[in-house]
Amino acid sequence: MRIVVDTNVIASAIFFGGKPYQLLHYIMEGRVDVVASKEIVDEYEEIVLRLKQKYPRIDTRIPLQELLSKFEIIRVSSDIQASRDPDDNKFISCAVDGKCLYIVSGDDDLLSVGNYGDVEILTVAEFLSRLDG
Repeated sequence: MRIVVDTNVIASAIFFGGKPYQLLHYIMEGRVDVVASKEIVDEYEEIVLRLKQKYPRIDTRIPLQELLSKFEIIRVSSDIQASRDPDDNKFISCAVDGKCLYIVSGDDDLLSVGNYGDVEILTVAEFLSRLDG
């Protein structure tokens, strides 16, 4: 199963645990295949660096580079404009070009899109429920 994971899920998993961490654990085990673009990876790196500076005492659960080694990085050619937050469109474009079934996100702007073509946008809890069900 191919998915795109929003930055807020990655950051939450690395720094705070919970259901997002469970998703990362499944990714590390190879239970799901994650697709990302260079633009998405750049955003992951920027946010993780910012959070490391903000929370220097928090021990990160999974190093970002270790996690990224499990991702398929693709070149995105689509320019989809479906979210009310233009910055979120890169996740939809990546999911479409990467032939993904899901985008996993905690972002209300992205979640409000619901579906784009064959791509369904779900919360972490919703996705884990489908994966485990």
